[in-house]
Amino acid sequence: MEKMEIKSFTLAQLREEMGRLGEKPFRAAQLYEWMHGKLARGYEEMSNIPAAMKVKCGESYSYTALKTVQVQESAVDGTKKFLFALSDGNLVESVWMRYRHGNSVCISSQVGCRMGCRFCASTLDGLVRNLTPAEMLDQIYAITLETGERVSNVVVMGSGEPLDNYENLLRFITLLTDENGLHISQRNVTVSTCGIVPEMRRLAQEKLQITLALSLHAATDEKRRQLMPIANQYTLKELIACCAYYFEQTGRRITFEYSLVRDVNDTKRDAQTLAALIRGLNCHVNLIPVNPVRERAFVQSKQRAVEAFAALLQKEGINATIRREMGRDIDGACGQLRRRYMDNSSAVICKTDES
Repeated sequence: MEKMEIKSFTLAQLREEMGRLGEKPFRAAQLYEWMHGKLARGYEEMSNIPAAMKVKCGESYSYTALKTVQVQESAVDGTKKFLFALSDGNLVESVWMRYRHGNSVCISSQVGCRMGCRFCASTLDGLVRNLTPAEMLDQIYAITLETGERVSNVVVMGSGEPLDNYENLLRFITLLTDENGLHISQRNVTVSTCGIVPEMRRLAQEKLQITLALSLHAATDEKRRQLMPIANQYTLKELIACCAYYFEQTGRRITFEYSLVRDVNDTKRDAQTLAALIRGLNCHVNLIPVNPVRERAFVQSKQRAVEAFAALLQKEGINATIRREMGRDIDGACGQLRRRYMDNSSAVICKTDES
């Protein structure tokens, strides 16, 4: 029988678990502080936990501590991209970015992805599995320890569709924002989605203070279906209504992520159609020059087209900014580092087998 992950328990759940092990309730608080406050990488670091209790915990629960496989650092802006190995050998990637307002980490929520977005490297091999709350958290913990710097903002926008891993996502947010752990404000947490309408409505009803970022990428259903298979399930009319509902329930404005692809969705007409679509919503448009993916034919829009697109939206009264490109000289697109590493590893194995 597979062990439960001790780092995925809330403090209340951990107290219950300690009771089952015959331990005093205060031991739960000690364990919790070691795991989520001091970021201990294993029971052996917990100096005030009795040896016998460590043995019992080790026998009863797994302890998530991701292994760093590779780190890429941008020579341009210091952005770092991490490739982590999970306990089962699967790989996930995360990105650490330094801004004037603090350090941000972009984490993955799944190994792979089943959404099939045409410009994303994460989805090329499909979904392998969901990440647990502890595996999502430990991307942040491992990066904090490796950089020696506090993380201020967390973006769930790496590999995977967070709302396709809904329950684990909610537990992750609970643990991340808990005052007994890193205590990152909900307002400093952003969750990205390609647009799973029922889960977006469900999330709205949680009334969290996180930012919801919708990957839009097109202003017509026809064009969006060409880029994102999820558009075959939910129309833009449904999505926009859902965004309005999210704001109504939470008071938090929606962020629309819009990746600009040359001669695909970056024309003046595209900008005008987008402005008409979202006018009246409390929202912000984040324009992203698309990261080229080796396996796809998409090309980044020219700078003048990006600037013209932003200017037209702003003229139409839409709050829009061009995302500052971070880590462009390293494997920038979601899933690229993992895929390149796996491809190189396979090549080495094949070469070894042939020899």
